[in-house]
Amino acid sequence: MRPHSPDEEPAPQQAGSHRSVDPRKLRADDLRYLLELSRTGRLVTAADALGVDHTTVSRRIAALEKSIGLRLIERGTEGWTLTDIGRAVSENARAIEEAIDRVAYTVAGQDSPTLHGTVRVTAPDGFGTAFATPALVHVRRRHPQLQVELITATRQLALRPSGFDLALVIGVPSSSHLVTEHLTDYTLGLYACDDYLTQYGRPETVAELREHPLIFYIESMLQVGDLDIERHLPGMTPAFFSTNVFAQLEATRQGAGIGVLPAFLTRRTNLRRLLADEIDIRLPITLAARREAVTHPAVRALWVALRQEVAERTDELLPE
Repeated sequence: MRPHSPDEEPAPQQAGSHRSVDPRKLRADDLRYLLELSRTGRLVTAADALGVDHTTVSRRIAALEKSIGLRLIERGTEGWTLTDIGRAVSENARAIEEAIDRVAYTVAGQDSPTLHGTVRVTAPDGFGTAFATPALVHVRRRHPQLQVELITATRQLALRPSGFDLALVIGVPSSSHLVTEHLTDYTLGLYACDDYLTQYGRPETVAELREHPLIFYIESMLQVGDLDIERHLPGMTPAFFSTNVFAQLEATRQGAGIGVLPAFLTRRTNLRRLLADEIDIRLPITLAARREAVTHPAVRALWVALRQEVAERTDELLPE
């Protein structure tokens, strides 16, 4: 079987019946290449972490597939994903990687491992900036060889997730390929600036809200059901839309209307909370990791850091 390029599908067939594999034909290093690709879903990122070029990663995984006689990876919409047998193989490859790392630490005379490689985190733009960023920076200070990528987007995770190691998502994702933990709830409320309230008045009831323009996400582009405005404010349609919560925040500060905003983003502004007793939207934030990535030391360290960051700042997420 010839090696497959990033744009090609590997040739071996999917797993069917049990098959015999000669352990002498398996190269332990090839298993490490598969494990690294499983964490990011990207050949280039895996290659950077391994200190090689992406063609080497592709070639070595193709050699592993040939030795086993089964397809281990397949192309997904957001990168390469593992097949079921590929996931099982990569699970067993972790022990090899950990053993090699322990040897390196012992030779270097280190009491504790230094995290390295690249970890990709996805998060909503607001929560990612306000909470994920300081947590990730804290880990990076202690482990300067670690590279962290933060991608901010308010979206749902795919059923077969790829292209990230950790994800912070609004709501509760359902996928057998993920390990999840409820991280926190957070509050959204109605906010307006003083200039807007002076010019257009302050709504005193939910019914009066219909006389005011709302600021929120673009419904047709919103993939997160928990943020459906109809669910929380039935019968109301925003007049100013944006896919970015910071644009919504700025539009509210500029007096474009009444914003439906996370409380944690308004703390350092002069915006006024409206109808707090009537409108108090609470949504969950879930921390998720792909199963093949969750035991990686760097992923575990970031998981703990995110949990700690949230625990120390609960009052910002759920103000009185």
